[in-house]
Amino acid sequence: MLIRRMNAVDYLVVGSGLTGSTIARILHDHGREVLVLERRHHVGGNVHDSLHSSQIRVHTYGPHYFRCSSKRIWRFVSRFADFYPYRATVKSLVDGQYANWPVHADLFDLFPGWQHSRPAGAPTNFEDACLAKMPRPVYDVFVGPYTRRQWDQDPRELGPELAGRIRINGADETTLTPGQAYQGLPVQGYCGLMARMVDGIPLSLGVDYLQDPPAYRARKALIFTGPIDEFFGFDAGRLGYRSHRRLHTFLPRSDWFQPCGQVNHPNGATHGPLRTLEWKHLLPGDQQQGIHGTLITREYTFTPEDPNQFEYPVPTARNARLYRHYRRRAQAIPKLVTCGRLAAYRYLDMDKAIGSAMLVAKKLLGAHATPRHCTGSS
Repeated sequence: MLIRRMNAVDYLVVGSGLTGSTIARILHDHGREVLVLERRHHVGGNVHDSLHSSQIRVHTYGPHYFRCSSKRIWRFVSRFADFYPYRATVKSLVDGQYANWPVHADLFDLFPGWQHSRPAGAPTNFEDACLAKMPRPVYDVFVGPYTRRQWDQDPRELGPELAGRIRINGADETTLTPGQAYQGLPVQGYCGLMARMVDGIPLSLGVDYLQDPPAYRARKALIFTGPIDEFFGFDAGRLGYRSHRRLHTFLPRSDWFQPCGQVNHPNGATHGPLRTLEWKHLLPGDQQQGIHGTLITREYTFTPEDPNQFEYPVPTARNARLYRHYRRRAQAIPKLVTCGRLAAYRYLDMDKAIGSAMLVAKKLLGAHATPRHCTGSS
């Protein structure tokens, strides 16, 4: 007879992404007994990178631009990494020309009176929410087609909250998020940052908790940061996710390929890349000068079946209903905490993920075994 060895711990954290690692770090710093399980063979979840043989650093799961305006969050991440300044610049390739993204407000001057054709009332979908703040011709070139390709959905089927990520730059603003006070990239990469965040905390890599839940027991709290529908075996149906396949190409005879680190292709071919990334732009200037050649990544959208490939929750009404069903079930399970992008089923920037995790950790420290559920707000 097989006798299973049970691993019992006060706080069991499933997933070592930003949410799980932040919670584990705070609990550990307060003297709590913590074990982190990660089914991948590296820490950090999607916050991961590596060095190409050219010494160009590549973000494994797409570009991660760290930015925040919270001194508390900036101080927290600065414990684990030194950052060099980097403010992301993004362009959209439209009709063979590179255009600013986000679009500039002065572009709207080409469409006088556009405000009079805005949808009436509170927006009920992504398209109407966008048309409330930009002219239809601008939306049709920069936003609508990109959105269809990214989500494989009619924009009118997507929730209006998604439009909150669409900003309009002022005339003097040229970066992706000009209003954020702290912006940069870790000197030793995200791989180094995440490794230091969990340093000294018991951690098991290559362990899939969901393959054998009875092998582990959480005395005070089970903190689950993976897909909430997978936690329940998808028994009520699958939530929708989108991801990117990434094709890397090193160009040894080209110093540069495009004008900035990220170029969007809103009007690209159906099966063409949605974005092209040139990682050399993300390096400090002195490092750029010492590298011959350049490395580009073309990203192609697809709908994943493998939970290891889940990246972007799809904000439709159907998915919202299904998520609420799973969330109610999770809330009924004693000692279970569900939080993070996949468990809360909403897109979270890195600073928001950290802020939410801090809130969860604070509640755990104050309430011990009382379950708390992260809604994704910071």
